[in-house]
Amino acid sequence: MSPISSRFPRTSGRLAPALVAVLALALSSGCTGTTRPVARPPLEERVASTATPALRALYDQRIDWQRCPGDDGTDPDTAIVQCATLKVPLDYADPAGRTIDVALAKVPAADRENRLGALLLNPGGPGNSGVKMVRWGWQNYQGPLHDRYDLVGFDPRGTGDTVPLQCLDDSTRDEYDATDDPDYGRGRVLAEACEARHADLLPHLGTRDTARDLDVLRGALGERRLDFLGFSYGTHLGARYAEEFPDRTGRLVLDGAVEHGVPTARLGIEQAVAAEDGFRAFAADWATEDGDSHPFGSDPATAPRRLARFLDGLRAHPLHTADGRALTAALGWGAVLDALADGHQSWSGLRDVIEPAVTRGEGENLLALADSVYGRGEDGRYQSVADAFAAISCADGPPPPTDAELAPALAELAARAPLTTGHDPAGTLLVPDCRAWPYHSPETAQPVRAPGSAPVLVIGSTGDPVTPYAWAQRLAGGLEHGVLLTRDGDGHMAYYRSACVRDAVTAYLVDGRLPAADTHCATD
Repeated sequence: MSPISSRFPRTSGRLAPALVAVLALALSSGCTGTTRPVARPPLEERVASTATPALRALYDQRIDWQRCPGDDGTDPDTAIVQCATLKVPLDYADPAGRTIDVALAKVPAADRENRLGALLLNPGGPGNSGVKMVRWGWQNYQGPLHDRYDLVGFDPRGTGDTVPLQCLDDSTRDEYDATDDPDYGRGRVLAEACEARHADLLPHLGTRDTARDLDVLRGALGERRLDFLGFSYGTHLGARYAEEFPDRTGRLVLDGAVEHGVPTARLGIEQAVAAEDGFRAFAADWATEDGDSHPFGSDPATAPRRLARFLDGLRAHPLHTADGRALTAALGWGAVLDALADGHQSWSGLRDVIEPAVTRGEGENLLALADSVYGRGEDGRYQSVADAFAAISCADGPPPPTDAELAPALAELAARAPLTTGHDPAGTLLVPDCRAWPYHSPETAQPVRAPGSAPVLVIGSTGDPVTPYAWAQRLAGGLEHGVLLTRDGDGHMAYYRSACVRDAVTAYLVDGRLPAADTHCATD
């Protein structure tokens, strides 16, 4: 399989753990959850008058915020966070039927006198946890956003602690992620396992369902309109929300735009070309780096091909590690491409991870990096992120390419991204492979317009290797009230890489001021 990072936008702000130290948590203590209640708008202002009594009751539910599980209150960095759950219908066609609990986390606004409301955050994926984003990363929004907003994270359906998917057992997942056999039938293996364990959930995991959950959450929080900051896949969720509920959109910011207005194969090609550009730039830079270590030579024109040849060679000659596991081509490529999503700031650390594998046949570091991509813990247990990614992606559609559509797409892929896709070209266009998926999405490849919505700020980066800049251009151009902000530079997403972008985001979310047309920001 092509590395999951090739269609797996990463958690916002997450730097590859094998490459950089974890961001230090440095902040002042603040609210403890004993803030005074805020008046809620009348129910009729938070839910459509045509809603059924059962759905109206869910919009009017009171969220019981409590200390988060596992937190003893002794650390002010975590004691400030409150957790809760929100009840939503499993099937919005039957709101009086089965409900599920959506996991939530909140950091109350520091300046209660000037509080603007709730700012909902989504880190991307699909499959990443918004609860973890707020519990362990809310300090990324210190300043005006934390001062003026309650920061609220949630785990979308199938992720984190919201009906999490676990389709494959850990040993099967090990084999599934590591195999270099293109005839392994990965799509069918995963589809059958997910159907066996989660048949009742699969038809209800699409982004439109999560957008409706988002609206119930908005209502339960007492907000007339939704203010939202979404990263990577979170941009798709935000755009779908604007499409479903244009009259309830407040200030939406979408960074690292995902766009579904063209067929799946076209998206795969565009993404592969962006990844190829990043890979070639990294290898060429290594060839010209000062120092004595140039395992792929000192010629920037040939180094990318030699690095690709090494990773491809792991198919025939995997590197065996001390714990008995093997570093295969699939795992090696997954680790490298995921790390390159961090742009040039990851290059030095990535060289340190690759070099022992090349010069000494030691694959432990590269394998550890791959494990972080696929959600494998040190104990061998997997998180739900990979299964959720597949299930949500397949539920969202549009339909996977047919064999007739696949052939010309593969030819174009070979011409435009030969290095990063040569080990499994079909897998690059079928991540995930939804052809055998038991639930067939009704979605089609259509631009999102969201007529009648408030302005939506869309942010794209010219050298983004995960969500190509063209996607941000098309999403902003398709929205009836889209505004494009551009960051010039590499790496996935912009907010964490540019003070100019952060200032523009703050200006819109706090003051309602949008950047001028054709505004460009530099990378820090």
